[in-house]
Amino acid sequence: MPANETAPSVKKKGRRARLIVLVLVLALFAGLGYGAYWSVDSVRASFPQTTGSLKVPGLTGPVDVKRDANGIPQLYADSDEDLFRAQGFVHAQDRFWEMDVRRHMTSGRLSEMFGSGQVETDAFLRTLGWRQVAQQEYDTKLSADTKKYLRAYADGVNAYLKDKSGKDLSVEHAALKLSDDYQPEQWTPVDSVAWLKAMAWDLRGNMQDEIDRALMTGKLSQAQINDLYPPYPFDRNRPIVEGGTVKGGKYTPAAAPGSGSPVGSTTGGQGTTTGSQVSSRTTGQTTGETGLAGNATAQGATVGLRSSLSALASTLDTIPAILGPAGSGIGSNSWVVAGKYTTTGKPLLANDPHLSPQLPSVWYQMGLHCRAASAACQYDVAGYTFSGMPGVVIGHNADIAWGMTNLGADVTDLYLEQVKPEGYVYDGKTLPFTTREEVIKIAGGGEKKITVRSTNNGPLISDRSDEIATVGSRAPVSSAAPDRGSGYGVSLRWTALDPGKSMDAVFKLDRAKNFQEFRTAARDFEVPSQNLIYADNKGANGNIGYQAPGRIPMRTNGDGKMPAPGWDSKYAWKGGKDGNAGYVPQDEMPWALNPDRGFIVTANQAVTETGQGKYPYVLTTDWGYGARSQRINDLIEAKIKDSGKISTDDMRTMQMDNSSEIAALLTPMLAKIDVSDPDVRSAQKLLEGWNYTQEPDSAAAAYFNAVWRNILKLAFGDKMPKELRVEGSCMNVPESTTGPADDLVTMVRECGERASDSAQPDGGDRWFEVVRRLVKDEDSAWWQAPAVGRTVAATTTRDQLFARAMKDARWELTAKLGKDQSTWSWGRMHQLMLKNQTIGTEGPGYLQWLLNRGPWNLGGGEATVNATGWNASSGYGVTWVPSMRMVVNLADFDKSRWINLTGASGHAYHDHYTDQTSLWAKGELLDWPFGKDAVDKATIDTLTLQPEGS
Repeated sequence: MPANETAPSVKKKGRRARLIVLVLVLALFAGLGYGAYWSVDSVRASFPQTTGSLKVPGLTGPVDVKRDANGIPQLYADSDEDLFRAQGFVHAQDRFWEMDVRRHMTSGRLSEMFGSGQVETDAFLRTLGWRQVAQQEYDTKLSADTKKYLRAYADGVNAYLKDKSGKDLSVEHAALKLSDDYQPEQWTPVDSVAWLKAMAWDLRGNMQDEIDRALMTGKLSQAQINDLYPPYPFDRNRPIVEGGTVKGGKYTPAAAPGSGSPVGSTTGGQGTTTGSQVSSRTTGQTTGETGLAGNATAQGATVGLRSSLSALASTLDTIPAILGPAGSGIGSNSWVVAGKYTTTGKPLLANDPHLSPQLPSVWYQMGLHCRAASAACQYDVAGYTFSGMPGVVIGHNADIAWGMTNLGADVTDLYLEQVKPEGYVYDGKTLPFTTREEVIKIAGGGEKKITVRSTNNGPLISDRSDEIATVGSRAPVSSAAPDRGSGYGVSLRWTALDPGKSMDAVFKLDRAKNFQEFRTAARDFEVPSQNLIYADNKGANGNIGYQAPGRIPMRTNGDGKMPAPGWDSKYAWKGGKDGNAGYVPQDEMPWALNPDRGFIVTANQAVTETGQGKYPYVLTTDWGYGARSQRINDLIEAKIKDSGKISTDDMRTMQMDNSSEIAALLTPMLAKIDVSDPDVRSAQKLLEGWNYTQEPDSAAAAYFNAVWRNILKLAFGDKMPKELRVEGSCMNVPESTTGPADDLVTMVRECGERASDSAQPDGGDRWFEVVRRLVKDEDSAWWQAPAVGRTVAATTTRDQLFARAMKDARWELTAKLGKDQSTWSWGRMHQLMLKNQTIGTEGPGYLQWLLNRGPWNLGGGEATVNATGWNASSGYGVTWVPSMRMVVNLADFDKSRWINLTGASGHAYHDHYTDQTSLWAKGELLDWPFGKDAVDKATIDTLTLQPEGS
């Protein structure tokens, strides 16, 4: 399939031709339930009405929906409830299929839509209990105003759904209607709250690293594992905040605040534990000193643990990743520059969250405006929303702007549980499980009943795998561990399984007018834990700031790096499972206001440095390693030094920076290697004079990334246990020695078991840091790779392995791109496919062709600022992307700029299905009108939603 250099055409003639193809193809597939002849009008039936007027029950006054040339709506109302009621209606107009699938996923009901193939996924999600926790939040935690807004939003969605089904909702619903007579049910407020649980799951921190480290113990020594998880390089990559600490129960930023004064902690929250009252988790143990692998009472269970975690990893790979695959790519960039260093005289704020590419994009652009501010109508905000949830998640109002990146806090722990028929062992006693019954209904008829069992550490997620269920009977146990009983299981402790108030935080952020109100809102943003950056337009130059919110557990013992023994209360979180677990107090979470350097960068690097006299809490030990963040710091500092001022366009240019840190490190070494093969030498010459930027038309970038991938495979990938290697990657490994001679070894074929998106080594910036440290030792054991047959010699040194990787890369690219190097380009290898996340990935091939779009040839790469990520274990295809980009101009909001990955519409064949993608791929941004005059000027369609009876 040829790649698109720009987005597929959205001209009406081309779109109508595609619709006609849809009609013909669907008519041909009668055997699959799609035999009815669908006319073009039938396919267009779900397109939203965008002009004229419609009656919407529950409105107290008219609401204007003004759409620009890209279909982006700005809503105008006279009351908060009308505003959110209209938001629900408009979200459903454009994105109801996406909303419907999300709520079935978060409640473990995908089988009701897609049949028996989703039963095991549903069972796992029911075990986690997202829907139950969301219901508890709605019933017991959320404010009265938040509940009111949620109900109004649900009423708006249901007003849209009234008397609609099948083709009136979407092409996908039409397919379900034809095949299974599917009819969507009413939307509820809890459907919206549950979405935050899915968001939290994909941003849950180091759970995958915890699993991977434990699995590595089956093949690697502790010293080798430590090599693969080096400490954060504070000496080279700047953390988000520097020098602050906790004094008197409050976080105190370092240095003078510059143009503003420090804003103290707001009232409320979880108390004021002083910096000296911290968990032993702050002592900074090295990998393996604590947790199951280092606990004497559990050593005998580690084989069973590895088997359990292998099965768990396979289960996790099947869970829909709404935001993106687990791994080093999940992240984001955001930064803010103070007004003294901008061409506008007020702050500039940029944000681009890195999530999985989806069609439609996970984001929906929207403005929510009160015609006149009053106690009854408090909102004037625009930005990026989630379809299915009221409010604006990232954006700006008339006073402040904010962005988010994943903080990556360690908010999950896995526990190996010793289980018996009558319960589980805890401090020498057998306690009964907490249980509940769940019934999974299956499309087409039938159901499956499951029992969810929980310990005081959390739900027993190992119950959802037949393989895990048999592990306990095989796991060898030493006399120091508890009696075997019926075996072992794995439970999950996760902050998101305790009810919280994150939904309150969304509305508080949308209303905040200054830094203190912003911090008050952040206190409620408990899950997922995010880095929040801030800017306002107050005073001569405005203010910039940062807040780290989130519910971060304090452990009595252990450091969260490895699974812990669930039978020992010493490893429980402080406060136990009684709803009062010990969390880092919000008053003591890091923040900053107007730091002296004049800018703040958050890109998943360490928040701050811990240790004696520094910040007393370890939020995680699995940060991103700072490749992107330090590059952004360097770009900002260089621009300030060069011109003294940064413009909106400079911010956009920084977002598209393609520079590769690992290329800058390794290319000079690769260029010095003596290469005798003329074909490999000609490829090596591509690296001469290369500036390490990964443009889509760069042959040098294509070759370097192939070399990098092969270095990782030879040095690390082939040494990984099969549970971490990509599925389908097979190799011969020794099974056992058959005699005293070294060469008498039985070789067996061993194949990888990990899904492509989460296999290791993934090539992210952790691997940058691993290699950076190892290249200094040219004789490290990691550079040893065995011979292959009689033609490929074994390697024992760094340069030997590099030379072999260069040769392998040359022939890999010859196979992929042809022998003629003049035709090579990074973009031909590094392609983006946009896929409908349901039928577009699992449906019949012809439906995938009809619903999906692409490919696009992209620049950028892993751990670059333009983070078009790829997993080096599995190939070069794009697995995560800047899911949107924005630059907010605090001097004039109407001069802010934004772009989405796809478009406003979730309807295939609509003009706005992927109309922003070609601009996104080239790094361009759209105008972002905010004030009424600017919105009116940009408006091309106006729909008025009227109260019934008006």
